[in-house]
Amino acid sequence: MPKIIGLITANYSTKFPSALSDSRPAASMPFLGRYRAVDFALSNMVNCGIRTVGMVMPYNYRSLIDHVGSGREWELTRKSGGLFILPGSAFGTSRTGSRFLLRDLIHNKIFLERDKAEHVIVSSASWVYNMDYKELVDAHVASGADITAVTQAAHDKDVDVCGLDVVDGRVKGIKHGIVFGDTAFLDCFVVGRERLLEILDWYAANDYLDLFEALAGEYDRVNVQAYEFEGYAAPIFNKDAYFKANMDMLDPKITRELFSIRPIKTKAHDNQPAKFEAGCKVTNSRVSGSCRIRGTVINSILGRGVTIEKGAVVEDAIIMQGCVIKSGAHVQHAVVDRNNVVPEGTELCGTESAILIKGKA
Repeated sequence: MPKIIGLITANYSTKFPSALSDSRPAASMPFLGRYRAVDFALSNMVNCGIRTVGMVMPYNYRSLIDHVGSGREWELTRKSGGLFILPGSAFGTSRTGSRFLLRDLIHNKIFLERDKAEHVIVSSASWVYNMDYKELVDAHVASGADITAVTQAAHDKDVDVCGLDVVDGRVKGIKHGIVFGDTAFLDCFVVGRERLLEILDWYAANDYLDLFEALAGEYDRVNVQAYEFEGYAAPIFNKDAYFKANMDMLDPKITRELFSIRPIKTKAHDNQPAKFEAGCKVTNSRVSGSCRIRGTVINSILGRGVTIEKGAVVEDAIIMQGCVIKSGAHVQHAVVDRNNVVPEGTELCGTESAILIKGKA
């Protein structure tokens, strides 16, 4: 492997914000009870040997900083290299669908200039997948491309995912929003470090554009190749995609692929095991540490320290850290954000096509 550094952009959001994204960036969205979305981008990088990673921060960075800290869990607390926290643009989070705003890259050119790496892997932090970046870099070097973008055939419609126009393996354009069968951009690409610096100089006057938008008239001159990823991948920009990706984790085949091949690392929490009281019923669910279950949990995901009282029913739902579902309450087709208390006898129910969101307490 040639020397590679990583750059993660977390300074963006969904076009359609919900109560889940009001207080946190997409990168720090909780996932499967104990992870955060950014864990996948960070783990993919360190698993292939990258030990220098820059992270462009959004304006509402508190929860993200609290989670990643100094990067210790990802082996990024180092004298040489390590985790670099980089400032995002002065105008805050983009809701235009851009993931790689030129102004964010240009403002942090010093991160690229101070290193001598041959290549840079640039990724967003709102896709869930476990990928061997060594194969991506090998394909990039073998093709002689300027940029190699990670893609996958779209399985669903999603207005927050970018699509690429690909002809014979070469990217010819980009669009915002995809439908079934489109070539979805997984918001990850590899590029030569010096080539990236050169491209940033070209478009210094158009820093309000996304990198791939700025290249719109240059795809004949700049060789951008598509690299198809064949494994499981899911975006979690909006509430519907977020809910679906979490529910996918109830399929053992998907979780084995996502977590067994290469480790997905996360912030360590020293908490006690979950306790299942006599008379409780738990079916096809993921229950995190420190939970106490006295009631019924079906096809659901529980974060740390959740209490389900006797007589309470949680079905097809995501209950985040520290919540209490009181006796007689019924939660279904819903996402309950952290530290909420659902009172006795309360019906908190959405539908399969309209997931109910209960914001932070």
